[in-house]
Amino acid sequence: MRFIRVIVLLVVLAAVGYYVSAQSSIGEDSTTTGHPHVLEQNKTKIESKEVPEKRSAVPLEGDIYQWMTKSADELEKKLGEPLRKDLSAYGYERWLYTDGEDQYVQFGIKEHHVASVYALGNDLAVEPVTIGQTYEAADDAFNFSREITYDKDMSSYTFRLNDADIQERPLVKVSDNVFLQLYFDTSMNELSAVRLLSADILLLHQPYEIKYRGDMPEDPEFTDDQWTQIEEGAEQQIFYLTNVVRYQHEKSPLKWDESVSDVAYEHSRDMAENHYFSHYSQDGDGLKERLAAKEVFYQTAGENIAAQYPDAESALHGWMNSEDHRKALLNDDFTHLGAGVHRSYYTQNFLNKD
Repeated sequence: MRFIRVIVLLVVLAAVGYYVSAQSSIGEDSTTTGHPHVLEQNKTKIESKEVPEKRSAVPLEGDIYQWMTKSADELEKKLGEPLRKDLSAYGYERWLYTDGEDQYVQFGIKEHHVASVYALGNDLAVEPVTIGQTYEAADDAFNFSREITYDKDMSSYTFRLNDADIQERPLVKVSDNVFLQLYFDTSMNELSAVRLLSADILLLHQPYEIKYRGDMPEDPEFTDDQWTQIEEGAEQQIFYLTNVVRYQHEKSPLKWDESVSDVAYEHSRDMAENHYFSHYSQDGDGLKERLAAKEVFYQTAGENIAAQYPDAESALHGWMNSEDHRKALLNDDFTHLGAGVHRSYYTQNFLNKD
């Protein structure tokens, strides 16, 4: 077996909460007791006796938002069978609708009703903002705040956004128990995706520092078989997300490579089980050695890694807002992709096989 060359970009980024790395990427760290992130996203929980001040609701006009709280039957009757139905790490199902190019829309189904909507791509009705809109225009529409409050029964919560949060993923309170996350491409200074979600799901995701009084929701428990379903679903989500983003930037789509996915998965699993975050295994092997061990032939290769993101969508935006990860993700030379997810560790392995 012959390797012509392997391209491995090695970068470590730190942001409060997430890890992202580009051998492609390393990411973020968090001070929370919940889910720390390694590309830098914030997830801190601080107990407090303060009662946060309430904020008024924000009206939304886009058609995408109208699906919140609708039944799964209504959704399927209108849009048809989703491409995928995957279990999430938070107990609800993810229904994916995508053409693999122009749009990626995912609905979170909880107790047979829509509890979240994530939308990435072109020609999406997400008014009063639009995909591709500048940060400043979106800020004018929503007046972004660094602190957002939520009350439930005897508990109160304040989501605190740091500098990276407010620039990359500001949060808007839409109603008493519905929130909107806006994901910005900081390289282009424009809106790339939105996510509408219930307060319960936002508290489970914990994408921001949280100051709270009362109780935090407990993470659901899963069997090994269920974790396998969750991880395989996340791998496919990364694949489709990557191709939609590449299409937006006029890049050719990547083909899925199962053998490369196996290599990526083993690295994510190894990092998770041995508590490290690096492109190099503890025995010193890098991407080149891992591909060689599986007899994977290629001309060039690259790797992105991330850790402690709530889901595939969050990891994707973390990679896109890191220069070296972004270069790997949008590289013209790559033809194939294999993604591997174990718990909250994510690996993308890119190859040029032509």
